[in-house]
Parts: sequence; structure tokens; C-alpha cells
Amino acid sequence: MSAYYFLPAAASYFLGSLPSGYLVGLAASGIDIRERGSGNPGAANVFHVLGAGPGLATLLADVLKGFLPVYAAQQFVPGDERLILLCGGAAICGHTWMFFLGFNGGKAVATTTGVFLALAPTAMAPILAIFSLSVWISGHISVGSILGSALFPISAILMEAPAPTTGLAFFSCVLILIRHIPNIERLRSGSEEDYDRDSDRDSDLEKT
Repeated sequence: MSAYYFLPAAASYFLGSLPSGYLVGLAASGIDIRERGSGNPGAANVFHVLGAGPGLATLLADVLKGFLPVYAAQQFVPGDERLILLCGGAAICGHTWMFFLGFNGGKAVATTTGVFLALAPTAMAPILAIFSLSVWISGHISVGSILGSALFPISAILMEAPAPTTGLAFFSCVLILIRHIPNIERLRSGSEEDYDRDSDRDSDLEKT
């Protein structure tokens, strides 16, 4: 791979690797978020353990980690679809396998959302509505993530997104669903965490 592709892809990967949830946990409460709740450094676990403020801060940071590399590539090399998609895919992989946390990372939902808000905002719009409605009805963030991820490639096709973008959508769908296998198993057994866990949050913080 030439430097023309390698350097932007590497920069996108390292931006995606920034451990937003870990840093927010330290800043907000002095805790390692990996030692609380599900142990995942993503926005959902920060929300579960620390509440809406830190959770939303992590969510915004994770979305920007996906959006900014793609947007920058679109501005600087608007005609190079391969490089634009490569930056998006690298950011998603960076969040999933964070260099700064020993290649352990989140489930890539928020960062993937950021990538496709830049790549295919029309296809993403109904998915965000499905995600919100699913979480509201079920009480589980994981349900919204699973349904939204599964349906996004279909939305991309219906909205006539370019074929390479749709291909990245399928890749992201498979990756996110694989990362959610433990959640799917807990949903089946009825032991999945609810998105509103104030009592658990208080008990977690008392341990710090």
C-alpha cells in the first residue's frame, strides 16, 4: 500500500483507537470503565455505570471518531471513493481494536454511526429512528444496536447508496453483530442489563 493510502488510513485507525470511554471514566469519576459494568469501554457501558452526562460525552466522541476521518477525506480527496471508504473502515477497526487499550475496544456502534453519517446520511436517518424506538420500547441499548445494525445494509440498498458504501455497511453489520453475541445470549436468557440502572450505578461508584 502506498503512503497515499497508508498514512490517512493509519491516522483514521489511531483516531478511532482513542479510548473515549476510558478517558471519560477517569475524568468523571477516576475509575477504569473496563473494571465496571460489562467491562466494555464503549458509550453504552459508560452510560450504565456513570450516567447520562459521561455517557453522552463518550457517545459524541465515539461518533466524531468515525465522522471526522471520512469527512476530512471527502473534503481533501472528494473523487477518491476508495480512500474515503478506507478511512471509514480504519476508524471502525480502530474503535473495535483500540491500539491504546492493548487492541481491546468497543462494539463500534457509535463510531460506525459517525462513519455513515458522513458517507450515507439519508440511509442512516431511518436507522437512528429505529434505534431510538427499539431502546425506548425494550429498555435495552443492545436491542437498538442489534436491530439498527442488522437493518442498515437494507436501508443503504433502498436509499441507493453506492455499491462500495453498501459493502462497507454489510461489513460493519457483521462486525457489530459478532461483537453483540454475548448481549444476544443475555437477551435470550433474560439477564441483559437495562439501560436505566441507577441503583447499580450507585453501588458501582461506592466501590471506588
